[in-house]
Amino acid sequence: MRNISLNSPWGIGFTASILLVILGNCSVTASELQQISDLPQYQGVAKDLEITSETGLHVNHPGIEITEHHLIAQSESDTDIELTVIDKLLNEPVYSPFRREGTVKDSSRPIYVITGEQMEAQGVRTVREAMKFLPGILGDGTVGTEPNALSGQFIRGSNTGQVLILLDGRPINNAGSGGFDLSEFTTNHIERVEVLPGGGSTLFGSDAIGGVINIITRRPTEQMTTTTTVNIGSYGLNQQIIQSSGKSGNIGWVVGYNRSQGEYNYPFSIPEADFSGVRKNNDFIYNNLNLKLEADLDQRNTLTLSSLYLGKVQGVPGGVPIPQPQFGQGFFNSLTDNNRKYTDQFLTDLTWNSKLGGGDDSLLTARVYADFLDTRFDNRSGAVTTHQRFATQQQSYGIQTTHSWKFAQNQALVYGFDFRNVNVKNSIFRYAANTNTINYDNNIGQGALFARYDVNLSPQLNLNFGLRQDFSSLVNGSVTSPSIGTKWNISDSTTFRANYIRNFRVPTIANLFNNNPTNIGNPNLKPERGNSFDMGIDQKLGNFGLLRLTFFHNSVSDTIAFKRLIPPVNGNTGTWENIGLVETTGIEGSLNLQLAKNIYTFVNYTANDPRIRKSANPAEVGKELRFAGADKLNFGVSYENPNGWYFGLLMNSLGKYPTNNTNTEFLAGYTTFDFKMRVPINDKLTVTGSLDNILNQRYQLFPGFPDAGRVFQIGVNASF
Repeated sequence: MRNISLNSPWGIGFTASILLVILGNCSVTASELQQISDLPQYQGVAKDLEITSETGLHVNHPGIEITEHHLIAQSESDTDIELTVIDKLLNEPVYSPFRREGTVKDSSRPIYVITGEQMEAQGVRTVREAMKFLPGILGDGTVGTEPNALSGQFIRGSNTGQVLILLDGRPINNAGSGGFDLSEFTTNHIERVEVLPGGGSTLFGSDAIGGVINIITRRPTEQMTTTTTVNIGSYGLNQQIIQSSGKSGNIGWVVGYNRSQGEYNYPFSIPEADFSGVRKNNDFIYNNLNLKLEADLDQRNTLTLSSLYLGKVQGVPGGVPIPQPQFGQGFFNSLTDNNRKYTDQFLTDLTWNSKLGGGDDSLLTARVYADFLDTRFDNRSGAVTTHQRFATQQQSYGIQTTHSWKFAQNQALVYGFDFRNVNVKNSIFRYAANTNTINYDNNIGQGALFARYDVNLSPQLNLNFGLRQDFSSLVNGSVTSPSIGTKWNISDSTTFRANYIRNFRVPTIANLFNNNPTNIGNPNLKPERGNSFDMGIDQKLGNFGLLRLTFFHNSVSDTIAFKRLIPPVNGNTGTWENIGLVETTGIEGSLNLQLAKNIYTFVNYTANDPRIRKSANPAEVGKELRFAGADKLNFGVSYENPNGWYFGLLMNSLGKYPTNNTNTEFLAGYTTFDFKMRVPINDKLTVTGSLDNILNQRYQLFPGFPDAGRVFQIGVNASF
């Protein structure tokens, strides 16, 4: 009897027992193949196993590569066969580079992935936290480090509104204000998060100037499984999770609930403001629900209903008063003891997948979706006469149809149609006057035709071409987005990549139609335009490591910015205009190594240099774009074994960056070290723990908004 263990470098492995007859005959039982196929990362692998008496066990599957050289016969003892770092990283399934299922090694684009198993090992609570140790993205919260901190994503010199957020491949960005707060997503139902730097408008449309973040939710498991999790931690962190998944007949389900609560009233000091105190009004409560129902209509057709409810109530403590003259006549953050924010997000879609023809080379996907995003902010600080409520309601309805067709041995085509209609209403209620003012209540409709063609000119050389034409209800909203990419396998260990993508972002409804007399909208705004170039290399280091390097150059023209009037005219402080050109040059690098059996390490480095080339303010020309230019270094070393034990020491380091576009004010960089662990007690019970910011490094991510310092959490996961 032999054990074959297929392990990820983060400690997620499984062992399938197979009977191996050393003298050339080998067999695997049907139940053993089912054990492999039932696992989410290897679903469907059983049909790809091939057993031959001449060569032993083969796997013909994009997620696993095992041939006879892995099988070293030993008649007296069992041996673990490990899936190497190289295999794990390059064979990771991804969707966003292709708009179909593929793997990292198939992509000419650099793409980075964190799996649900890695999130569990790292003690990740939200999607914002999940991207902390990935290259290519500055994903720290812009107003703190607590779980509910507002998420700000900066990729290749872009701002949060210029990064497209996808949920299972469909857009969820807020058309009223741009972006989507990723701190809303708790991670209990997440299969993986993909970060695709460099834009993605050819396949996904607006908002993808800097990059794409795709959140993939879990699918039903073959066996019925229920898991419960309880976490406690610093500053009143208290989290309870229950998740159930399984199949009965042709119906599968995933259903779960996450309740997270914390106070986070922590002591801090900000020397720049000569201020110290205790953070107040910083509490939060999450109540998140997830539901997925999957019906196999027959062997070639599947219907899936997916729904998420993301509910959060939180205090808004504001910031320490710090003068910020870049905002004109002095601007101060202000501490707020009574302000509250309420969010209710409901995201749902119905998806039909149909395999056309008689094989597996033609897949039609049709999806309809509806999203309802409600946010309310209560300003109850200061005098009663200034108390206000800001409310935003967004309703989005969309259609996606995609046909993925491999019509020749070396050629594939993905094409389809997208449509999304968004209505956003924003209002201010003034308590003292008992009046409600509508700032804007408008629609944006966007439709598009797109196509991507892949051709393997030889086993070593791949080319891909993409084209998208967007149509919009906006006067200036129709945009054409081409792309081209190549991947050249120079040798078995070296791959060269190069890409160009044309990207865009339409103005938000607030930019266009705001009726607030102090911030007038501009209906004549043009879309922001982006050009993304990158070239890089993937270098295998023997069978123990992988080095990935990417050089990139991004440019964003017609940048939408608020042009302030100083002094204001008749109460009007300014409006939005297409001003400026930003060019960003940089490097993304990642190195993953297996130092010894069960010991792994990684190093990631991201260097950004976003420069303002054109601006309405001459003093900004040639300067670094604020917040987006920090350099980022990650390092980690971990121990992991096939039984699920994990111990990791991880470092996150951010260089200093300017907080204004004239570069007269900077925030200092910081370096933090985190310890993570997972200890299986038995097959059903696991203990997890983390100690973040071990050295209690104190810093700010936004002027006047401090970090929480050293924090811990410990949890128990039980399955039954």
